[in-house]
Amino acid sequence: MVNADSMQLYRGMDIGTAKLTPAERDGVPHHLLDIWAVTEPASVAEYQRLARAAVDDILARGRVPLLVGGSGLYVRAVLERFEFPGTDPGVRRRLEVELAESGPAPLYARLRAVDPAAAEGILPGNGRRIVRALEVIELTGAPFTAALPEPTPYYPSVQLGVDLDTAALDERIALRVDRMWADGLVAEVRGLVGQGLPEGRTASRALGYQQVLRFLAGELTEAEAHDETIRATRRFVRRQRSWFRRDPRIHWLDSANPGLTEEALRLVGAAAR
Repeated sequence: MVNADSMQLYRGMDIGTAKLTPAERDGVPHHLLDIWAVTEPASVAEYQRLARAAVDDILARGRVPLLVGGSGLYVRAVLERFEFPGTDPGVRRRLEVELAESGPAPLYARLRAVDPAAAEGILPGNGRRIVRALEVIELTGAPFTAALPEPTPYYPSVQLGVDLDTAALDERIALRVDRMWADGLVAEVRGLVGQGLPEGRTASRALGYQQVLRFLAGELTEAEAHDETIRATRRFVRRQRSWFRRDPRIHWLDSANPGLTEEALRLVGAAAR
């Protein structure tokens, strides 16, 4: 198993990311979990390097790698021939100053105006990714999504998506957040504060963690943090589904199908022949 969930890369962020416990992994090797401190800013380029190294190692041992997630851009970065546009420190610095002074909302509004497709795949509170998208747009004079390559496989793969009715999905999200709170998310975040979570440009924006940090800072009540986590997760899931739905290579499977596992294995087996 190779993790493609950008927030499960962080050590100590377990409850809010629904990270499998060692017991739940049942002896199956899981790669790229718990590799970064919460103060480390996420880097898709670095993730690509690490994930491809893990995939190559698994293939060299005659095993089948399963890339599981998560973050659409991270999945593409591994499975496709994907090069990253250059950077300009001056442009980046100017946008980061604007982010620090005004927050992510005006920058996100600008991104939505010039590149709605890119905005759809980025959380409104993820200032770092918003800045990066605007930087690429300014440097290239084209939408950020135009800088993404046409899909050219880096590895042969079978892509499977598991779908669920929207109403049922919304209910599951609420139950998941209830379980996160019951399992001790607030205590987990308190413990991570001492490790620098509030200063982590990426980790501090994770769903649930961002809301609990605001509760601990006195900006929200605990009930407000809980309910905002549900709302923010539902918004994120809608964007995530839209991102993956645009990819015609994904075989969508109905989560209510009793033969879901057999159908997935059939698709994988057919591709291997």
